[in-house]
Amino acid sequence: MVTLLLKKSYQLNNLKEVPFKDLWGSRGVFTTIRMVGKPPKLILLKPHLENLIKSTKNYGIRKKNLKNVIMDLIKKNTLYKGHDNLFRIALNKKLISISIRKRPIPKNNFNLLLFKYKRIDPNYKNLYYKKIISKLSKLDPTKFDIALVSSNKILETGTSNLVFVKNGKIYCPKKNCYFGNTIKHINKKFKIIRKDISINKIADFEEILLIGSGKGITSVSKIDEINWKRKKTVCYRKLNKIYNSIIKI
Repeated sequence: MVTLLLKKSYQLNNLKEVPFKDLWGSRGVFTTIRMVGKPPKLILLKPHLENLIKSTKNYGIRKKNLKNVIMDLIKKNTLYKGHDNLFRIALNKKLISISIRKRPIPKNNFNLLLFKYKRIDPNYKNLYYKKIISKLSKLDPTKFDIALVSSNKILETGTSNLVFVKNGKIYCPKKNCYFGNTIKHINKKFKIIRKDISINKIADFEEILLIGSGKGITSVSKIDEINWKRKKTVCYRKLNKIYNSIIKI
């Protein structure tokens, strides 16, 4: 069970505060932003908000000056004096909910578990996450994540994008997953080739990395179900250097 350091919900029409609801399972969208330092700095805030607001339109969520509304809520609710947390914003047609939780720091022996599932409407960071949350809630987030697999293709994890490294080239799944803000930033520095990644071809890759707001750049140690083990960390060190440059305080 995740312990929330802050949790608030507001009616979307008048911004009146109401009892907190996490909104999981409702028709809506969310984004999670890493928050570091004192005073807190929200990493890649601008693209996070742009993508979130763009997504609200696809889900029929209407609110005048929504970006300004969200920015006001962020300013009011990011005074928590933690050094490394995750700030979540979720919206549906009736509510906007915000929460802060401590960021779990991935360990060096980080493992992936395979889970046969494809997210509903995977091109968007929507709130249809109950199956994923149920699975993740049973795992130690510093040691494990679940890799979603559908039609023999590996897609993304329950929290992050996945990239695969072979002969110095970086690949990621080209469809049925959300291309997040952190991987977009990395893609500006390193070319990431989008292609289908067959579960049967995973042995060909030397490195597998998670990329996302919560996981940062995390190197996968092994996937027991398919006997895959990490062979190198060359790309991990390069991408982690880029990522660390944007979270410097």
